[in-house]
Amino acid sequence: MQFLITGAAGFLGSALANRLVAEGHSVRGMDDLSTGDASVLSPDVLFTRADVNDRPGLWTLLQNIDCVYHLAARVLVPESVLYPREYNLVNVGGTVTLMEAMRDVGVRRVVFISSGAIYGDQMVQPVAETAKPNPRSPYAVSKLAAEFYVRTIGALWKMETTCLRVFNAYGPGQHLPPVNAPVIPNFLRQSAQGGTVVINGDGDQTRDYVYVDDVVNAMVSAATAPEANLEIINVGSGIETTVAEISTLAQRITGGKPQTVHNPLKEGGPARLCADISKARTILHYNPSISLEDGMRLTFEKDNRLHAKSSGS
Repeated sequence: MQFLITGAAGFLGSALANRLVAEGHSVRGMDDLSTGDASVLSPDVLFTRADVNDRPGLWTLLQNIDCVYHLAARVLVPESVLYPREYNLVNVGGTVTLMEAMRDVGVRRVVFISSGAIYGDQMVQPVAETAKPNPRSPYAVSKLAAEFYVRTIGALWKMETTCLRVFNAYGPGQHLPPVNAPVIPNFLRQSAQGGTVVINGDGDQTRDYVYVDDVVNAMVSAATAPEANLEIINVGSGIETTVAEISTLAQRITGGKPQTVHNPLKEGGPARLCADISKARTILHYNPSISLEDGMRLTFEKDNRLHAKSSGS
């Protein structure tokens, strides 16, 4: 098959692109490189630096494409609170621009990578796709709005659409911004380097952490699964883990002894969040196989950025 991946130089996009070319598919990748790194892509990925709101540029990239994976997005929740207009422009506006360009060229299938963040606080856990969304950040709102655009425009223009709500994905190569870094790579790095692990709130809040290879399995399946059209599907591990447990695991894996600090002034988001993955199992034949401890160990072993600083000059 011939694929176009938007956001191809990002964490999940690059893992997906490299998997698809390894399986013999033709893959075009595009990314504006605001946070992505094109050097991690296989030489077999035909990469173009481009903006998802550049409609004429999209027309060229979409020629003869069978399926689009749409991952291009701004993804930092705290940043979205400061810059909601920018998140709306990229995450919502970029999605609409892409759908228009697909219509113009005649591409008939898109897999949109959404987020478990759209659920927010939910009384019932694990949370199923039928739960009423309760977004708590502009980022979550932008992902939910993009879902509605994808499904509505797809139905109107006779495109096949699938929305995957990915929960807390992690693994080697995950983007590590200077502030608000993702929990798992940040805790591994701080533990290995004898730094400070900062836990917002009491540390009892839970999340569903899913290893990158399992997420890629779900994404690959979604492109051809016969019953995936018009569906919204959770992609997670189906297991909830507290932030405090992540800290303990990070210390066990690295052998480090970081200073642990609780920040009671900054809440840790929803108290609980765990994916019901029954639908993914049925439609995508999805079966996450990497345990949290194994996944964290693989992340630490494969990502040199997380290791202890050299004592040499």
